[in-house]
Amino acid sequence: MSTPVRILGIDPGLRRTGWGLITATGTRLAYGDCGVVTSDGDLPLALRLRELYEGIHRIVETHRPDEVSVEETFVNKDAQATLKLGHARAVALLVPALAGIPVSEYSANLIKKTVAGSGHAEKVQIQAMVRFLLPKAEFKVADAADALAIAVTHASHRGAHALRKAHAPAAVAGPGAARIAAALAKG
Repeated sequence: MSTPVRILGIDPGLRRTGWGLITATGTRLAYGDCGVVTSDGDLPLALRLRELYEGIHRIVETHRPDEVSVEETFVNKDAQATLKLGHARAVALLVPALAGIPVSEYSANLIKKTVAGSGHAEKVQIQAMVRFLLPKAEFKVADAADALAIAVTHASHRGAHALRKAHAPAAVAGPGAARIAAALAKG
């Protein structure tokens, strides 16, 4: 029997960052919890990012995931909106990295294809498939459903990540790897 792995999926956003926790035991998936972290749109950007940081930090501390998966940023026509999303995504990547938790990233198309079978699936289809795959899942907003879909995607693709890591040349780690490892050890 496989060891259970707790996977936290994060759907970054400056206004609402969705999060979803599942447990994968082999190919069996179990719903854990989900929700959203919000920031106050009336605050300056730095304080909104702090709100996201504190919220994601609380989730990581409370649920102690083994692995984290985050949706990659897509570039849209509004450069300012893309930049703000990039800030939120940086926080979503930073919190688990500081906790020493492995983080993987997935494109929106891969998430949709993995969960719904089509890279162009609509949000309603994603939510229906998340309910099918995780029947006990209780989400009130699309951001939480999307985060669960990101976690499901990671559960489906984590074996490929392990293979790549096992066969990667040692030189890929680079000269900064020792500094990062030492910094994480201090934390």
